Amino acid sequence: MILSELHLHHFRNYEDQTVHFAPGVNVLIGHNAQGKTNMLEAIYALSLTRSHRTNNDRELINWQEKSASISGVVQKASGRVPLELQFTKEGKRAKVNHLEQARLAQYIGQLNAILFAPEDLSLVKGAPAVRRRFMDMEFSQMSSKYLYNASQYRSLLRQRNKYLKQLKYGQQHDRVLLDVLSDQLAAYGAELVVARFHFLQQLEKWAADLHYQISLNAEKLRLVYATQLKVTAETTVDDAYQQLLTIFKENKAREIDQGSTMFGPQRDDIRFLVNGKNVQSFGSQGQQRTTALAVKLAEIDLMKEQTGEYPLLLLDDVLSELDTVRQTHLLTAIQDKVQTFLTTTSLSDVARQLINEPTIFNIKNGTLIKEEE
Repeated sequence: MILSELHLHHFRNYEDQTVHFAPGVNVLIGHNAQGKTNMLEAIYALSLTRSHRTNNDRELINWQEKSASISGVVQKASGRVPLELQFTKEGKRAKVNHLEQARLAQYIGQLNAILFAPEDLSLVKGAPAVRRRFMDMEFSQMSSKYLYNASQYRSLLRQRNKYLKQLKYGQQHDRVLLDVLSDQLAAYGAELVVARFHFLQQLEKWAADLHYQISLNAEKLRLVYATQLKVTAETTVDDAYQQLLTIFKENKAREIDQGSTMFGPQRDDIRFLVNGKNVQSFGSQGQQRTTALAVKLAEIDLMKEQTGEYPLLLLDDVLSELDTVRQTHLLTAIQDKVQTFLTTTSLSDVARQLINEPTIFNIKNGTLIKEEE
């Protein structure tokens, strides 16, 4: 899929900007605080209806204005699809083919994008919550069923946690309702656990191959899904549901005492093993970066396998964080395969030689100017 056109209106520091992108590598060059990351943020928001930098949508609206909009045209194998996203103080509205979508979940998946920013290097060494968010954000784009189950699970988890707190402090006494919530939570939780296991198996297949190449055939990468359930390739959703339900029943008193849900996919993690050792604890910084890069690049192929279309790749000032070997692997991996948006303060000689006919845009104070060839 290709994002051929983008229009920003009162978004961050962009007043009114229309830009036409090339299907290959689009390089956004500019000094700091000129709007490079804002442009990538707009593309990411058009894809996932939310920013990767803030949970407060009001921050996306130019501070002097009451609303902002992002619209674009996506070229897919099936044809041309206009998308639009509007942000107001009251909330946000999404349109596909000029038709408003009743729920944002119906919109997600129209434009798939993978973002790789310097903070993504913390995917390996960061907290488990970073890796859970990574799974949810990426797998939701690949499967509408996963997106639905994750949304339902989060909603039920909030309800159950609230009810556990009320039981703890004696504000409620009916344990039958707790059993009902546990049953519903186990049903959606089982779907998530089984889906995550299978998606991670597929991701490992691509990531291991890339990691082997980047490490010059010296390291073998494995992804291990760390969950509280016993899950194998043969585990069915019903098996996982029965396991979760049993855990909830056996730990009912303990969870009431804690006032929160202590078991389920909200406690999951991914372990990255290189040559059998946990990279998070025992890997060098170079190995951690190689692992993060391999996993991010593997997503491109996994998304193509799952959806039939390559996603957009957004690289936010990543080149400055990678050495020459990793830069080379990154740029050759994406060459002539995915539409790429790359921000940088300056393009190194290595990058210029590796990128095949880049389209360069100079950004200054929220204005994009295409560099003439």
